[in-house]
Amino acid sequence: MAKNTICLWYDKDAEAAARFYAETFPDSAVGAVYRAPSDYPSGKEGDVLMVEFTVAGVPCIGLNGGPTFKHNEAFSFQIATEDQEETDRYWNAIVGNGGQESACGWCKDRWGISWQITPRTLMEAMAAGGAEAKRAFEAMMDMGKIDVAKIEAARRG
Repeated sequence: MAKNTICLWYDKDAEAAARFYAETFPDSAVGAVYRAPSDYPSGKEGDVLMVEFTVAGVPCIGLNGGPTFKHNEAFSFQIATEDQEETDRYWNAIVGNGGQESACGWCKDRWGISWQITPRTLMEAMAAGGAEAKRAFEAMMDMGKIDVAKIEAARRG
C-alpha cells in the first residue's frame, strides 16, 4: 500500500467503479478487495468494504461507506490527453457509461466522481500566458468536451 492514497467514498459500488477505471484508463488496475468482517451501518458481513485500485498511476482506495456523503467538484481527476481521439475516448467512456457532461472539459462518472479531460494543448496555451492563453481560455469557456482543433486555432490567433 502506498504511503499516501486517495480514499474515495462510494455508497456501495466501489468495486464496480474501480473495475470501470481499470478498463478505461492506462496504468490503472484493481488490487485487493476487502470484505466486511461483520455487519456495519450500511452493509452486512461479507459485503465489499474497500477496494484498492490505481487510476492512471494514482493509488486509490474505494470505500463503500453508504449514502451519507456525496461527491462534488471540489475533487476531480484531471486526465491529460494527447489529441482529440484520446479526449473523445475518455469523455465518451465516462459520459456514455451513465455519466454526465459539464463545461470546460469537466464531466462526472455515474458514481458522481468529477473528471477533467484536458488536452495537453490547452495546458500548454495556459502556460504560454499572454494573448495566447487568453484566446485559448475564451475558446474553452464555450465548450463542454474540449475541441482540440478549436483550441489550437485559438492559440494561433
